[in-house]
Amino acid sequence: MNIVFKAGLLLLFAGVFSCTSSVKSSSDEDARPNIVLINIDDMGWRDVGFMGSEYYETPNIDALAADGMIFSNAYAAASNCAPSRACLMSGQWTPRHSIYTVGTSARGKSRDRKLVPVVNNETMPDDNVLIPEVLQKAGYVTCQSGKWHLSEKPELRGFDFSIGGSHAGNPGSYYPPYKNVPSVKAPADDYYLTNLIMDRTLDFLDSVDNKPFFLYYAPYAVHTPIQPVKALLPKYENKAEWNGQNNSEYATMVENVDAQIGRLVEALRSSGKLENTVIFFTSDNGGHYGITKQWPLRSGKGSYYEGGIREPMFVFWKGEIKGGSQSDFPVSQLDFYPTILDMAGISKPADKILDGASILSVLKQSETLEERPLFWHFPVYLEAYVKNDSTTQDPLFRTRPGSVVRLGDWKLIQYFENNDIELYNLKEDIGEVNNLAGSNPEKVKELIEILETWREKTVAPVPEQLNPDYQGK
Repeated sequence: MNIVFKAGLLLLFAGVFSCTSSVKSSSDEDARPNIVLINIDDMGWRDVGFMGSEYYETPNIDALAADGMIFSNAYAAASNCAPSRACLMSGQWTPRHSIYTVGTSARGKSRDRKLVPVVNNETMPDDNVLIPEVLQKAGYVTCQSGKWHLSEKPELRGFDFSIGGSHAGNPGSYYPPYKNVPSVKAPADDYYLTNLIMDRTLDFLDSVDNKPFFLYYAPYAVHTPIQPVKALLPKYENKAEWNGQNNSEYATMVENVDAQIGRLVEALRSSGKLENTVIFFTSDNGGHYGITKQWPLRSGKGSYYEGGIREPMFVFWKGEIKGGSQSDFPVSQLDFYPTILDMAGISKPADKILDGASILSVLKQSETLEERPLFWHFPVYLEAYVKNDSTTQDPLFRTRPGSVVRLGDWKLIQYFENNDIELYNLKEDIGEVNNLAGSNPEKVKELIEILETWREKTVAPVPEQLNPDYQGK
C-alpha cells in the first residue's frame, strides 16, 4: 500500500503521554473508562503526520497515535458531514436514518440529473437511540463540544452539556462574531473559535468529579471557511509543498486544532484522568479536494472514491491498547458504538440495530475478526465544487446516485442512472485508476449480489423515477 508512517517520529513522541497520575476512584462506576471521541471536520486521510504528511504539523495528535493503535483502513460511513455524523452517533447505515446529505438531495442543476433523487432527511429521528443517550442512561456525564449538525438541541439527544452545538454545519466565521455559533461568546475581538471551544471543554473536564464521562469533541475546524490562525501563518507561507499539500492558511487550522487536542490531553494527564480514558480519533469525511490532497487516494469530500471516505484513525487506551500498534483490518465508524458499549460494559438497548461490530478484540490484539463487507448508500446527487475535477466520475458531480461495497481487497461502485459499474482491487490499486469490471465479471457478480441483498435487508431506497428536466443522453 506504500503508506509511509512516521514510525521513528511517533516513537520519539510516544513518551509525551506516558506519564499519568496515580489518582483512582474506588467505586465500580468510576472504574468504567472515560470516553473521548474526537471527530475532526473535513480532515483528510493524510492531513496528519502519523499518516505521512510532511506539510501539516500535528505533533500532539502524532504522539497520542504513537501510544495507541493506528488503523490504515478506517472509513466513515458517508462522504460528507451530516450523514457521516448520523451514522457515527446511531451506529447505523444511512438507509436506517435516511440522512444522506446536507440540505436537499437535489444538488446540482436539474438538467444534469437523470433521476429524481430520494428525499433527504435533515434531522436525526427521535426514536433512534444514540450512543450519548445510552451512556447518559448508564450514569456517564455527557458533553458535546463543537459541531453537532443532527438536530437543533444536542441536550435533547443525550448530552448533559453542549458547547456550541446546533444544526449548523459550519461556523460561518472562526473570528468574532461567530455567525452560526452565537451560543459561545468571544472574550476578545480576535479570539479564534477553535480555541474558545477548547476553553469551554476544559471547563467541563474541571467540573467532572468522580463520575465517568463521555466527551464528544467535534470542533468545526477544519471545515470552511478557511480562515488562518494569524500567528502561525508565516511558518507555512514559504514551506515546501508535499504530495499536493500546499495551502498555508488551511495548514494553520490543522496545526491549531492539534494544539487544542494537546491542551485536552494535558488536562486529562494532569488531573489523573488520562489513565482511565479511551480516546478515539477520526474525521467525518475526506478532505476538501480544492484545499488539500490525500494522494495516492482518489478525489475527496463528497466522493465515494477512497479520498472521500477513508479517514485518519487511531484509538488510545493506556495499559489496554499496546502503544505503537497498527492494524490494516478494514473498520468503519459504525464500529465505534458497539465498541464503546463493550468497553463500558453496557448492554445494547433492546431492539436497537447496530450495523457495526465491536473491535475491542482487534484493539487488544486478543483475536481477529472475520472479514465482513462494508457498505455505502447514496441515492442522491452532490454537485462538484472543484471546476473540471477529473478525479470524480464526471466533472458535474462529486457523486451521482449509487451504492458501494468493499469486501477484502475488492471495492465495487454501482451507479443507478445507467447501472455503470466500477471495480477496483485496493491492494494493487489504492488510487482507483484501473476499473476491472470488464475483465472480472465473476467478482462483479459476487459483489452485486452481496450489495443487492444488503439493500433488501436495510430497505435501502433506489431512485428510479426519471427527471423530466434532464437534458443529457
